[in-house]
Amino acid sequence: MKKFNLLALTVAVSAMVLILPPAKDAFSLSDAYKNNIYQTGPLKPTDSRLKVRLGEKAPGFTLPSVSGEKVSLEDYYGKKNVVLSFVPAAWTPVCSDQWPGYNIVKDLFDAHDAVLLGITVDNIPTLFSWTNQMGKLWFPVLSDFWPHGQTAEKYGILRTDGTSERALIVIDKKGVIRYIDVHDINERPSLEIMVKELEKLQ
Repeated sequence: MKKFNLLALTVAVSAMVLILPPAKDAFSLSDAYKNNIYQTGPLKPTDSRLKVRLGEKAPGFTLPSVSGEKVSLEDYYGKKNVVLSFVPAAWTPVCSDQWPGYNIVKDLFDAHDAVLLGITVDNIPTLFSWTNQMGKLWFPVLSDFWPHGQTAEKYGILRTDGTSERALIVIDKKGVIRYIDVHDINERPSLEIMVKELEKLQ
């Protein structure tokens, strides 16, 4: 598998900066949508205790998706590298910028034989409404609502307020954790770093 072209990545990231609005003005598609983005204000960067480590087998899970089917981590064993993208909550500014940004760099995931799974503790109706307003996302959006936050808790990223940390976890085709980024909840994770981690799997 060829390495992802770094020039193409630079162009994609630049495009994302130009296309995506600042978090405080998330999605100017309509005033109605913008007015429904809940402004959380600054949050404590880390409010959980990680339970997984690099080199360990990733905890398995099966979660319902917005599209109606159930998705299991085990579905991808031997087939795809997996990037888990945990975000705290629907209808919040940074989350509403982060996930649509991955649409711009879908080729990045394809080039590294990887799939993205978006996970939040919100229920399906909330996620349905939110993702419809974002526009079509190419990756499965999964609900960790019930039992509430069970998957986030397995990974040790469930916060004391019942939301999850903003986290990226890269898992190889054998189901082994190869990269963990429990990110500052107030900021989007770096695409460039994620690309470098995916390249290590080739």
